[in-house]
Amino acid sequence: MKALMILGALIGFVIGSGSALAGLSSWPAALWRASAAALVAALLMRWWSNVCIRGLQESLRQRRAVRRPFPPTPKATAKS
Repeated sequence: MKALMILGALIGFVIGSGSALAGLSSWPAALWRASAAALVAALLMRWWSNVCIRGLQESLRQRRAVRRPFPPTPKATAKS
């Protein structure tokens, strides 16, 4: 989780600083904008990773439920 938040922060900082400098902002303004973008991107990455992890856990639960063999019913064993 930490690694994904750090990755999101780095991506946000690069995007924020790039867009601020492309807009010809001063260095202090560009740093503030990049820091805000890093915070937002880190929080979004944390949310997105939680959504993905929950989805993977749910799919594993469903696979395990399908793979379990059902016990034979009395009717099925009587016909055999």
